[in-house]
This record gives sequence, structure tokens and C-alpha cells, in this order.
Amino acid sequence: MKLLLSLGLLLLALPALAQSPLNLRLRHELDSIRVQDWRYRKILSRLREGQEDSLSTALHLPVDQLVDYARTRMQRADSSNLRRVEDIIWRYGYPGKTLVGRPTNEAAWYVLQHSDKIAQYLIWVQNAAEAGELPFYRYAQMLDRKLMDDGQEQLYGTQWGGYTVLDQATGKPHTIALVWPIKDADKVDKRRREAGFATTLAQSVAKIGIPYIPVTLEYALWLQQEAAAFASAR
Repeated sequence: MKLLLSLGLLLLALPALAQSPLNLRLRHELDSIRVQDWRYRKILSRLREGQEDSLSTALHLPVDQLVDYARTRMQRADSSNLRRVEDIIWRYGYPGKTLVGRPTNEAAWYVLQHSDKIAQYLIWVQNAAEAGELPFYRYAQMLDRKLMDDGQEQLYGTQWGGYTVLDQATGKPHTIALVWPIKDADKVDKRRREAGFATTLAQSVAKIGIPYIPVTLEYALWLQQEAAAFASAR
């Protein structure tokens, strides 16, 4: 009787034993990396919202030093985070939900998305998304960024930019914000639904305060070049 009971308990435990346990140490590390990734981006975001005075008080810094403070530390954190995420990927593969659970499975994605190594790691992210280890829409966002970086039209409408150029009429700089050109834009919401986005293109751009005005790829590339020339001449 005792033997039968022991066998029964063993059979009940088999499904749990078959599941790979989460790597809790790695999960904790990636959660910390995610916090570091956003710390200084949040400061820059608050500065754009006009919260200079409260940030100056909280950080004990003059208002005119806040941007340099945040950008310098953001770049330092990004570099450190990227080195560690690369080590993790080469050891474990992309750290997806099976290894570290949700939402930690998106931590490495944020670091890569904010890096200049998207071309190198896009295939890892694609494989993770197709295997269900990462939300597919995250791959879609990274693919859009790669397409924009390559001077091509994006597919899902996730990328936008603000380009500061010289206004020829006034002789003063002004910033033009636009959604990067989208291939087959009339089908973008269908592609977004299939990728798992919860919003339409119009709803998405409304959140960032940019009206969607379709522009040609030629215009976007020209604007990008003009902004780069203006920045280098300052």
C-alpha cells in the first residue's frame, strides 16, 4: 500500500519536475538592468514635460546641467547594460519567459532596442518571438527600428523622430516631428493586429502627441540629412 502511494505521488509530481525552473538569479539581475535602462530616460522625459524645477531640487543640480547629467549617465548605463546582456545571450540564448518569466523576458529587448547593435541581435529576437519566448510585437518594433536605421520604410508604424533644422524663412531652428514613412500604410493596422499590438496607428501616435501625416521616404531622408548637417554646424 505504501509503495502504491509513493508511486502515485511520484506520478503527480512528474509534470512539475518536467518544467524547467526559472533562473531566479538571472531574473533578478535582468530586473535590475531594466531599472537602470529607464532611470535616466525618465529624467529626460520629465524634462521634456517641463519639470525642470522639481528635478533640479531632487537632484541638487542647476537646471542648465540636468540634460548633460542625464545623457552622460544614460550612455554610461547603456554601455554597461549592453555588455552584460550580450554575455547573457551568448551563454543562454535570448533570455525569454521560460528562463526568467514575464515581464523580465522583455528586459534584454529594451537594452538591445536602445543600442547600436540591433542588426547583430535582431535574429535572436525574431527567433525568441516566434518561439513564444517574447511578445511578437517587440520583434516588430525592433524590425521597424532596423528598417528606419537602414533608410527604408517601416512596417508597423512604431518609429518616429524629431528633426531640428534651420527654418529658411526665419533663420531660426525649429523641430519637425513625424512618424517614419510606412510601407503599404493602408494595411498597417492589420499588420499591427497580427503582431499583437493593442492599439491602432492613430491611437499609438496620439499618445506621443504626433499627428500622423504621411510623408515620402525621400522627404524623411532629406530631413534627416538636414538635421545632421544643422547639428554638425552648431
